[in-house]
Amino acid sequence: MDRSIYVATSGVKQTMDAMSTSANNLANVSTTGFRAQIESYTSVPVTGEGLNTRAMAVSSTVSSDFKPGPLQPTDNPLDIAVQNEGWIAVTGKDGKEAYTRNGALVVEQGILKNVQGLAVRGDGGPIKVPTDTTLMIGADGTISGTQAGINSTTVQVLGRIKLVNPPTKSLERGEDGLFRTKGGGAAAPDAKVKLVSGALEGSNVNPVEEMVNMISLAREFEMHTKMLQTMDTQTGKADQLLTLT
Repeated sequence: MDRSIYVATSGVKQTMDAMSTSANNLANVSTTGFRAQIESYTSVPVTGEGLNTRAMAVSSTVSSDFKPGPLQPTDNPLDIAVQNEGWIAVTGKDGKEAYTRNGALVVEQGILKNVQGLAVRGDGGPIKVPTDTTLMIGADGTISGTQAGINSTTVQVLGRIKLVNPPTKSLERGEDGLFRTKGGGAAAPDAKVKLVSGALEGSNVNPVEEMVNMISLAREFEMHTKMLQTMDTQTGKADQLLTLT
């Protein structure tokens, strides 16, 4: 009987965690460049006195779905999207290199940043943009621009966005939503990564699949709860029989 309690108790906890992950995915359906989270479980034995006949469910490390999201044209020259695989390098709030697929860029205080206010990394550090400069972003990440006034037709190369493509198994998602290498090091630039200018990548979350998953998880939660109630009822009846004897 107590084996059922272990299974049901751990099932309730892991189902609640999975529902939280699914809810987070649904909340980010409209987040640019968002990568859906994937919850997975495994069965592990419970060791202790007596025979190791008990088992419980535990969640493994939450992984991410790295398939590309849909491209959404914006006609904004500062909006970029990564074609297929690859990442845009930025400087996180901790000062270390991080990676994102969100290519909505802005110029603040003469520095090219993303909409989160993080500096976009270039080949030699932050990309500086002179005042009154109209920017153009090439497929290879090259930033060029023309400055208003004198020599307004002269195109100047200001830098190149650092584009990387480390193995997905080497990446982990931070609490800020950015990805970093598991060792904390910086990934090498990859010339094969290409950009699309004037477009943004949408979230790769499928809202229909997530809603179906939420319904399934709700039913699992109800099943585990009923199992616990059944075990409680049976335990009470067993106590009554023992009292009679």
